[in-house]
Amino acid sequence: MKKITIAEMAKYNGQTVKLGAWIANKRSSGKIAFLQLRDGSGFVQGVVVKAEVGDELFATAKALTQETSVYVTGEVKEDTRSAFGYELAVTDVEVIHEAKDFPITPKEHGTEFLMDNRHLWLRSRRQHAIMKIRNEIIRATYEFFNDNGFVKVDPPILTGSSPEGTSELFATKYFDEDAYLSQSGQLYMEAAAMALGKVFSFGPTFRAEKSKTRRHLIEFWMIEPEMAFIEHAESLEVQEQYVSHIVQAVLTNCKLELERLERDVSKLEKIKAPFPRVSYDDAIKWLNDNGFDDIKWGEDFGAPHETALAESYDMPIFITHYPIGIKPFYMQPHPERDDVVLCADMIAPEGYGEIIGGSERIHDYELMKQRIKEHNLDEEAYAWYLDLSKYGAVPHSGFGLGLERTVAWISGVEHIRESIPFPRLLNRLYP
Repeated sequence: MKKITIAEMAKYNGQTVKLGAWIANKRSSGKIAFLQLRDGSGFVQGVVVKAEVGDELFATAKALTQETSVYVTGEVKEDTRSAFGYELAVTDVEVIHEAKDFPITPKEHGTEFLMDNRHLWLRSRRQHAIMKIRNEIIRATYEFFNDNGFVKVDPPILTGSSPEGTSELFATKYFDEDAYLSQSGQLYMEAAAMALGKVFSFGPTFRAEKSKTRRHLIEFWMIEPEMAFIEHAESLEVQEQYVSHIVQAVLTNCKLELERLERDVSKLEKIKAPFPRVSYDDAIKWLNDNGFDDIKWGEDFGAPHETALAESYDMPIFITHYPIGIKPFYMQPHPERDDVVLCADMIAPEGYGEIIGGSERIHDYELMKQRIKEHNLDEEAYAWYLDLSKYGAVPHSGFGLGLERTVAWISGVEHIRESIPFPRLLNRLYP
């Protein structure tokens, strides 16, 4: 007997197979029982007909409880009524373990209850779909950067300094020295770019900011490319090509998951490079002209401002050339203005906010020393970073994409905490 997964059923149409699965739900109608089976690779309906399996097996099938684990044997049949396209005509059921009183029943539950039971909530159809989309975004990320000549490099998670300079950090001890949970691998990736040309990292980052919003997480994952000999405008092209690539990959490979989430795919189908560019100056003017009197030049955007700006477009937009005073120390100044830097934030449509922040990096040694001093940073701690602009400095640029917010946007989910498999305690305290 061939043991297969649900995802493989299409290859075994008309054949008798064996599945290892859990009971996601069930219902019965007279002499027929319908088992909703899941095995991690997908969901499928198993049909148990009393006249075909006998009283004893039918009674076993009717008594199965939610999340009971089973081996199910049956014939794979096409089912045009199902989005999956197949069902299993069950001929045998073997109970592996009976689950009793599973806490997440098919009825509606509150978000906090579901987050408290996140380890079990992951089993639901909705969370399964989100995680499959997350996985596809990760797969497409590696595909894009590998196909475009980037080298994967892993920066440390424990660091001795902060790339952002002013952001709050989670502090710890590295034996007798101060250390911090990384809020970005950027500085290390710049060093790697000076050795390997084009590099990217993918790993966890931590921000000790008590932001109680649906957009923020304390712990999240970042994709951070850095590119030698690439200037600001060229970096924007890479960013829009990358985002277009992952969106199209999800549309191609996650049709069932998007349907399960009731995602309006027509909005995603429009996501193709190039993306609009809007200067910070023009964005502030537009906001002020359209009733936003709570922001002036020199201040950073809040969620309502980003949402309003993005609503005018059907795709992500770049907001470029922010004031130097609200951006980190390492950003390259504008060649014709001393009050703005060569940077951009990519704002996702539909109110999901910033998904990418990037800039051209300073490569002038004296200017970098000056900026480190102006930001009251420890020059000794950044001595190694200064070496990058001391020995063979070149123009270079990079950016960081927040995975969870990107997953939330492409999936169309309301709360960012659904886009990470296991939000930590801090993420639950400060969602």
